Amino acid sequence: MKPSARSNIQAGKGSPHSGKTSGRQIHVSDKHLPAFRRHLLAWFRRHQRALPWRATGDPYRIWVSEIMLQQTRVAVAVEYYARFLERFPTAKELARARASEVLRLWAGMGYYRRARQLHQAARVVVREHNGKFPDDFDLALALPGIGHYTAAAILSIAYDRRHAVVDGNVLRVLARLDARRGTLAPRHLEPRALALLPRRAPGEWNQAMMELGATVCLPRRPLCLLCPVASFCRARALGIQEEIPPGRRKREAVDILLAAALVRRGGRLLLIKQADGLFVNQWQFPAVELFPGEDVEGRLRAMLRDRCGLIASRVRALEPRRHAITFRRIRLLPFLITPARIPPSKPNWRWAREKEILSLVTSSAMKKILETAGSAGLWLE
Repeated sequence: MKPSARSNIQAGKGSPHSGKTSGRQIHVSDKHLPAFRRHLLAWFRRHQRALPWRATGDPYRIWVSEIMLQQTRVAVAVEYYARFLERFPTAKELARARASEVLRLWAGMGYYRRARQLHQAARVVVREHNGKFPDDFDLALALPGIGHYTAAAILSIAYDRRHAVVDGNVLRVLARLDARRGTLAPRHLEPRALALLPRRAPGEWNQAMMELGATVCLPRRPLCLLCPVASFCRARALGIQEEIPPGRRKREAVDILLAAALVRRGGRLLLIKQADGLFVNQWQFPAVELFPGEDVEGRLRAMLRDRCGLIASRVRALEPRRHAITFRRIRLLPFLITPARIPPSKPNWRWAREKEILSLVTSSAMKKILETAGSAGLWLE
């Protein structure tokens, strides 16, 4: 299936169904299901976004795209996808790589557990499946990082297996089609998704449903006039499309104070990996979370002494920065540390120059601190 060269969603002129509802609304029953499928697929074939993973039938490349699209916007995934596949064009290449290199190419996308599990799964695929992503649902589920949704998406798109995909976008489309109120989980709507799923080209159908939810049937202010299947939508007939599904209750924001130590030795700064905290298993500056009103410098000195064996002779405060991770609002308090002595290095330590730090797997918060160090002329001293 070749993607359309057009990426704009304009289901108006020339589309099989313009979305205007001059007649009465109809439910997607068995009688009307062929028309529903025909309208949606015709729209998708003409107006789908030209995404790189839609131009391939390679199960490995489809697999990589599905993992990247978890918790990552499409525009960001597109940028990383090309770079990742240039370095790891096959599962065998990925399996042979070091975990640190895989994580380095993933740096900036966040949710690094995805990259680790993708790497682990590639090794299983090479060892147990001759380097090919398995076309059996249970075997796919047994791989690290593969859940029901991901297995269904990969197998339907890459192998034309008849599995219904229900992600957040599809869930919204299905809920509105049937005007289903209340909080719904994917498992609640899987039978409905399977009933709509055609026997031929299920992968194309799943992509069409996801595309409709991602570009037209939006969470807020859905573009009903551009929808190719608006005449089948019960929620729109009732005028309740914006109430379905109900919005998630936003988690209350949490304020966090984080003091970070830029321990300098010559032109290098100390980086460590911590087994706990906000930035688990990423290279970061030694840091400690603070309670309001706490003695910042005293707590930082104690952390460096107890955790790193470092005695700070001089402590200089740098400009604070702000950072956010989901519901956490973080105030970063960076300090330049001149150590009285340098203890022996540990396995989770490394001393790195500015360019080296930028190439490592570090959080965007650590990069903000690095920018502060540059603004303070740290690298010139």
